[in-house]
Amino acid sequence: MDFKTAVEIYKKEPTEKKVRDLADALLGEMTLSEKIHMLRGHAMGVTVKNFLTKGRFYNGEAYPAGGCKRLGIPPVMFTDGPRGIVMRHSTCFPVSMLRGAAFDDELEYEVGEAMAKEAIAGGANYFAGICINLLRNPMWGRAQETYGEDPFLLGKMGVALTKAMQDNGVIACPKHYALNSIEDLRFSANAKADERTLHEVYLPHFKKCIDAGAMSIMGAYNKVNGTYCCENKELLTDILRDKWHFDGFTISDFFFGIYDCARSLKSGMDVEMPYTFRYSLLGEKLRKGEIDENDIDTAVGRVLRGMLRVLPWQKKYGKEVIMSKEHTSLAKKVAEKGMVLLKNDDRTLPIAKGSKIAVVGRYADKINTGDHGSSNVFSPYTVTPYQGLRDKFGADKVTVYNGCDTKKAMDAAKFSDYIIVCVGSDWLQEGEFLVNMGNVKKKPKGSGGDRVSLHIPPEDAELIRAMSGTSKKLIVNIMGGSAYVINDWIDKADAVVMSFYSGLEGGNALAELISGDSNFGGKLPFTIAYKDEDYPDFLHIGAKNKDIEYGYYHGYTLFDKKNTEPHFPFGYGLSYTSFSLENTKAELDGNEIEVKVTVKNTGDADGDEVVQVYVGSERKDVDRPVKLLKGFKRISVDAHDSKESEIEIDLEDIKFYNPVKEEWEIDDEYTVYVGTDSRNAVSVGKIRVK
Repeated sequence: MDFKTAVEIYKKEPTEKKVRDLADALLGEMTLSEKIHMLRGHAMGVTVKNFLTKGRFYNGEAYPAGGCKRLGIPPVMFTDGPRGIVMRHSTCFPVSMLRGAAFDDELEYEVGEAMAKEAIAGGANYFAGICINLLRNPMWGRAQETYGEDPFLLGKMGVALTKAMQDNGVIACPKHYALNSIEDLRFSANAKADERTLHEVYLPHFKKCIDAGAMSIMGAYNKVNGTYCCENKELLTDILRDKWHFDGFTISDFFFGIYDCARSLKSGMDVEMPYTFRYSLLGEKLRKGEIDENDIDTAVGRVLRGMLRVLPWQKKYGKEVIMSKEHTSLAKKVAEKGMVLLKNDDRTLPIAKGSKIAVVGRYADKINTGDHGSSNVFSPYTVTPYQGLRDKFGADKVTVYNGCDTKKAMDAAKFSDYIIVCVGSDWLQEGEFLVNMGNVKKKPKGSGGDRVSLHIPPEDAELIRAMSGTSKKLIVNIMGGSAYVINDWIDKADAVVMSFYSGLEGGNALAELISGDSNFGGKLPFTIAYKDEDYPDFLHIGAKNKDIEYGYYHGYTLFDKKNTEPHFPFGYGLSYTSFSLENTKAELDGNEIEVKVTVKNTGDADGDEVVQVYVGSERKDVDRPVKLLKGFKRISVDAHDSKESEIEIDLEDIKFYNPVKEEWEIDDEYTVYVGTDSRNAVSVGKIRVK
């Protein structure tokens, strides 16, 4: 039996029994050294080659792990994400946070298909770019890599990307499992959560991806309740395997995820990535009796079954799909769908053709696609805000100053009708924590890490105030990974756009929206607070105690619980048109709550609206959130037209975890809320489910 033969047999009879039998047959053919080889990353040669020949050392080519040449078992060929395939010159899509703001899982599936094609064309068969960690506090430097603050939204988007990958024969790997949302202290932070919080808030989106068929999971660096995630039996075995029935394989986060190879292997960590480090001691641990060969066989069997379930169905794509017109056009479309219009006083936007525009600020004409760490995508071009606006309105109508000097900005804007100030963050202020000599939070502080402040840099805010002193219309374009506290300057702006890190076509997408050739329809995937302290506590470098409580409430559920007014609520976003929701009703239909609503475009422009359905329990004897997002649908409606929207909510999604019984329970009665953000959602009735 070799792998090719196993694949041929499995494709004729793709059953669970057959995949297990074939994996067992392959395992029986392997020597002990071959089995141990299957549990190790082997990326050293690729890294050295990339460093010497391409001037960079991270994932320039797919990273191999495992494999057995004698039996024709291919290695797992790893590529990272999530804003595109990090190998070579791939298409840089908008970051996941912008895609979360699109509230469109069908569109996310399209993005996943494009990424899968580019991954295959680049030689990969494994994608570790499905980041579904929960945004708990916007200080988190890698917030840009995830989809927002809500578990249901994360689950829907993560499932879409998972399915797109595996439908094309690429193994999908959601990450970082679990409770990973602090970057600077990612190797030492201990996230503490009670059982109910763990299951209801921080894990359900991972379970959604497992239920959708994800064949791999990456463990996180941090500790959960005192134990490192890659050595955490509760996470890796008790929950992942025993409760969720996951039968794929786990991999460690890179380099420092594993500390004790015997403890990790026995807890359920299968593969060490990207090099052989701690798992180089597996043979020695076996000889000492700290592990036995059955532990190794169990892990190898999982790898083989995961590979057999996905790789036989891999589609073939040539390098012509990388950076294809289809993919770059999709990147532009996604950017347009996800950018959020926060403010638009006196219909400042859209800007009419023929108007004169000054584009100023530190990111006016600077490539700014996000983090420079493991999610960095090396596209051969990127359209900046200035370039996009220049091409849309004409070179003679658009001037630029790339910087924060107010006098130079004033000079650039002297003859303009509109000023667009580009502010926010870049890879130096937030991202993966790579280089920070001495771990001192000073500027320049190195590469990435958690934010120092929830406010835009002071020189950016000063530039906004200075430019507001002119008689010209002032638009602020915020680029960044998640929420900012902006109430200290927003009154100076006539319009505010949240464009996030919008990918290689971001400047063109911004121009489409600013000009009115496209309409804003993005919605905030997080809550913007008036004050820093409205968010949960965060853990920064210098903290002596590395423990942090991950509480039951965060984001809009915390604002609801405390009755705190957000500056901009979760799900909020303006449009150039207006909508009303009419004829809304909710009723129980078998195992689903069926919500029907008429979306009426009451304005003069075509546009998109996102119908959001929240559900709250009427049970009073147990602490419950006021409401939780349990359904959404983005719908396009022409001016003065109406469309019916129908959203089904599975009763499984409205259950709560009972930590005493260790099982999920449904309450007797729920209230269904429907709206276009978490604050304007109104009750449309109570549903008795039992």
